[in-house]
Amino acid sequence: MNQQEKQVTYTSTNTYLSLNTLDENTKNVWIVLHGIGFLSKYFIQYFKGLPKKENYIIAPQAPSKYYLGSNYKHVGASWLTKENTTEEIENVIRYLDEVLLNENIPADCRLIVLGFSQGVSIATRWVAKSKIPCNELVLYAGSIPAELKWTDFKFLAPIKTEIKIVYGEQDELLTPERLEKERPKIDALFQGRVKYIPFEGRHEVKQSIINNLAPN
Repeated sequence: MNQQEKQVTYTSTNTYLSLNTLDENTKNVWIVLHGIGFLSKYFIQYFKGLPKKENYIIAPQAPSKYYLGSNYKHVGASWLTKENTTEEIENVIRYLDEVLLNENIPADCRLIVLGFSQGVSIATRWVAKSKIPCNELVLYAGSIPAELKWTDFKFLAPIKTEIKIVYGEQDELLTPERLEKERPKIDALFQGRVKYIPFEGRHEVKQSIINNLAPN
């Protein structure tokens, strides 16, 4: 018996959340990509401390949901796994493109793309592949995919995009040793336009850090 893997294309529907109102008072639009095990409805709570009139938050939802633990009570989600990664990346990017198109963000708003943990791999791939003209790219406690090159991000230079690397000094996943090894790659990718922002903490989202990231 010969086993064959085949492929079909179909239309899928996914949700996303927004927080606050996008109107003439909005100065900053955030697209925030959660880490593995999160749902967007929980991740978006970390952004409630931002000034409401000036900040509009968009929290896309990773498509692959699963139960956390053995009691089948709490649900989390993942953006990607090692299975069919190339196809899944393309699916996620198409989804994020549609989210951005659906929101019709005004050109005078400051666009901030933030990824946490696994969300960093999604944020960087999306910005690079869809050429998202963000004003800030915030990479919080995550690693940049190995396949990305500096040429993927050179379009950001004329925009003077701010690159912020946020990390906990006691992070058990993105350890100080691992980050130190990745610094040359990070600096090369973004041609030295990088601001490193350490904080006292582990692999966690801190609302106080999010609040401090808001443009003045």
